[in-house]
Amino acid sequence: MNEKFVEIINEMAEVLNASQLKRLQEVMLKHLVEREPRKRKTSNKEYLAKFLEAKKMEGCSDRTIKYYRVTVEQLLNKVVRPVRRVTTEEMREYLVDYQKINNCGKTTVDNIRRNISSFFSWLEEEDYILKSPMRRIHKIRAEKLVKNVITDEDIEKLRDGCSCLRDVAMIDLLYSTGIRVGELVRLNKTDINFSERECVVFGKGDKERRVYFDAKSKVHLINYLRSRTDDNPALFVSLDKPNDRLKISGVEIRLR
Repeated sequence: MNEKFVEIINEMAEVLNASQLKRLQEVMLKHLVEREPRKRKTSNKEYLAKFLEAKKMEGCSDRTIKYYRVTVEQLLNKVVRPVRRVTTEEMREYLVDYQKINNCGKTTVDNIRRNISSFFSWLEEEDYILKSPMRRIHKIRAEKLVKNVITDEDIEKLRDGCSCLRDVAMIDLLYSTGIRVGELVRLNKTDINFSERECVVFGKGDKERRVYFDAKSKVHLINYLRSRTDDNPALFVSLDKPNDRLKISGVEIRLR
């Protein structure tokens, strides 16, 4: 409608004087433009819901989806204006205040920045906004510290602290393969190939890969599986009935 409006004004400008042209513009605005049905504005929460649904369709895990939701919800609670009007300066101030209020390090703030940037980039790709306010906010550089390598003595102390076959098998499998805890808890018994001493793990983005474990891990895994009386397909389960699949938090608690 706006394009046609301009075209009509331009054509009539050749035959009407200034006052007549102004009156024509007023009449058209009154009878045409003002009568157009106004589009319902999409709320920030609706944009977030659409973003999370898109991420779910891309194959992001429930844990990642939850992280996105919490991060963006905190932003939207702080910046109450519509996301279409959020500026780069506001985002810089938000990240600075977030670090001060939560007393967190640069790595944590950069994770927050990356999640928020993903949200605004999606809004831009879907044409909900013209330009992401995060474009000019670059990666926050943090100091890279050399992590301590676990020693053979530490591994033996961990084994000595185990009170069941499951925990010994779990520690040896983690140590010999180097897989993530999240990958460990997703393993099923059918993923283990004892003859080749290998297992199939699903990492981030459901990417499948093969990893290999040593002979000690094989022995401990076999002993653990033989001791089980449940029919759960999971490789590692809780000790108490109904012997549910272990969660990441459960493994971390046992390791501590």
